[in-house]
Amino acid sequence: MDLIEVMVEEHKYIKRMLAVMRKYCYRVMKGEQIQYGDFFKMIDFVRNYADRHHHGKEEKLLFDRMMNELGRPAEMLVRHGMLVEHDLGRLHMQELEAALKKVMEGDDEARLDVIANAISYTHLLHRHIDKEDGVVYKYAQNNLVKETMDELNAKGEQLEQEAEREHIQEKYIKLLAELESKP
Repeated sequence: MDLIEVMVEEHKYIKRMLAVMRKYCYRVMKGEQIQYGDFFKMIDFVRNYADRHHHGKEEKLLFDRMMNELGRPAEMLVRHGMLVEHDLGRLHMQELEAALKKVMEGDDEARLDVIANAISYTHLLHRHIDKEDGVVYKYAQNNLVKETMDELNAKGEQLEQEAEREHIQEKYIKLLAELESKP
């Protein structure tokens, strides 16, 4: 298994969810009834697939090794770039959830916060994914020694096997397809 190839593939699913989020925000902007259940499914996808499953591999495996083995340039790239953006994405999801609850409680103006946080998340993640695919992963592939990449691939395979036992991919790809299929 190639850890980086797996993570690039996961980015494709995440980008598909970003398109779903944008579609739902457009409906909110047009004044349509908010589909609360669907928004909470999106938050679940982001927190458990994009963040826990995908970002977990980046943070626990790849980024950690890059900072430890590649010195200051990697530390600057990871700690002051990628990890900051992961945290900002988490904040957007926290704020999106809070805004949805406010709308559910009758605060119609909070619809603005639903749109603002969901769209900000989509913009952040599109740029973030492009940087990872185009710069961070290539930097790792070009600079980490083969033994390190082999070890990362083996550890990544273990994490994927755990995720497979828990049906993570299956569950969240099915959820994504369900949301994509809605008019």
